[in-house]
Amino acid sequence: MDPALDIRDLHFRRPGGFEIDVPELRIAAGEQVLLTGPSGCGKSTLLMLAAGLLDLGAGSISIAGQAISEVRGAARDALRADRVGMIFQTHHLLPGMTARENVGAALLFGGVPKGRHAEIADGLLNRLQVEPGTRIDRLSVGQQQRVAIARALAGEPSIILADEPTAALDPEHAANAIALLQEICRERGAALLLTSHDPSLESSFERVIRFSDLARSEEPTS
Repeated sequence: MDPALDIRDLHFRRPGGFEIDVPELRIAAGEQVLLTGPSGCGKSTLLMLAAGLLDLGAGSISIAGQAISEVRGAARDALRADRVGMIFQTHHLLPGMTARENVGAALLFGGVPKGRHAEIADGLLNRLQVEPGTRIDRLSVGQQQRVAIARALAGEPSIILADEPTAALDPEHAANAIALLQEICRERGAALLLTSHDPSLESSFERVIRFSDLARSEEPTS
């Protein structure tokens, strides 16, 4: 079986001089991995590259056997919609819409028939204990995080990429959110790559990678 994520010889240079080099990273189908490291080290950039939201300078990135780094435009969007679920530190939810509509919006770019969007959204939101018909701006920060989790899982992706997803939550709510995310990923066979600088999460993951061991990153010199 193809790995959920396969990164080879990655090189990325950001305007201003910040560079990341990752010789190799492979995450098996269904595997759950925690990527740790201090803020600013490049964890978020790596996830954006893995999701195809940034272009590589060199190397390759494949999601479940398909090279996302080799396609552009609509083809990349379709591949990402089909195989990648993304959870951002800032949730990027649409405040004027309901929880159901936010989750359903994530399905517009995939192959799920529109008639099933509400059914899928409601099933996930009820599982995550969020009322589907409630507007986003009326939900607590913790509930909004659960909507973001539901949105990422809705298309049944091969891998969930979660970038500091509980940074705005208190420790108890953060632990609950991570446990729910891990549980649903296990049930669906989705891999999980989650970034955090919180050491308390390490005991909850079967594999922990420190960014400093994975990649070489360099800040610009003056």
